[in-house]
Amino acid sequence: MKFHERKRSARHLKMALALLAGSALTGIASPALAGSVTQPGETVGLATGAPLPQGVYLLDTTDYGQYGKETLGVTIPVIAWSTPVQLLGARLQLFGAFPLAEASTPTFHVQGWYNPWFAGQLAWNLGHGVGVSYLLGTYPKLHSPVANDATTINQRFAASYTANGYNLTANLILGNEVDNSSVDAQKVPNYLNLDLTATTSYGKWSFGPVGYYSTDTSTPYSGYHKQSQFAMGGLVGYNFGPVILQSYLTHDVTQTNYPGNDTRFWFRILVPVS
Repeated sequence: MKFHERKRSARHLKMALALLAGSALTGIASPALAGSVTQPGETVGLATGAPLPQGVYLLDTTDYGQYGKETLGVTIPVIAWSTPVQLLGARLQLFGAFPLAEASTPTFHVQGWYNPWFAGQLAWNLGHGVGVSYLLGTYPKLHSPVANDATTINQRFAASYTANGYNLTANLILGNEVDNSSVDAQKVPNYLNLDLTATTSYGKWSFGPVGYYSTDTSTPYSGYHKQSQFAMGGLVGYNFGPVILQSYLTHDVTQTNYPGNDTRFWFRILVPVS
């Protein structure tokens, strides 16, 4: 491969991976475009509107999928602390994530650390199985072959119903770039994601449909083509008590300005440690 072609391929893959990010309990892009910094679908299966029982949790969500001839894999290890602190009637919860990502085309492969994610959340138990939450976090800029050289502010608004064995959750995720000081930095768009869960439990098993939507809400530079996607799938989980395992398979029903419909397999483990 000629030098200028190799340089262009590396830049395109970096732009693709620059859309992946960690999530609390925490895009994907075509080689020539950008997209959500928070990975669409990464909070599916989690009751993000409900406060966690007090304690410390370790969680990892790993996924692997393919857009056309591109493959993209992500692992998102998270530490969560549901503190004893109450503010405005809500439980204060703190999160940190340290994701890794890799992407490949038929001629190139790149991998490395992605931007870390730090957040605080207020989660209210409204009674009768209803919970709502507000989260404020950030993805600091990071110098890495697969990371954004820009800082993004992240807000999340979630509502959950968790009574009678159900998990009915909608998690609205907003991202806004606030710092892009590097001359060589690739600007990323502001974005909106919506992760949806509708599962029910039968003993230790849980099943149900899931889905997610994402769309860019800004045009970061001239000639940029906004991306959007809507994916659906199914989830199965098992509660070993206390360890919980989940897996889900999703496929794009519709997409705009991606290199193809994404089919993606997800696996998650949640372990309380105190």
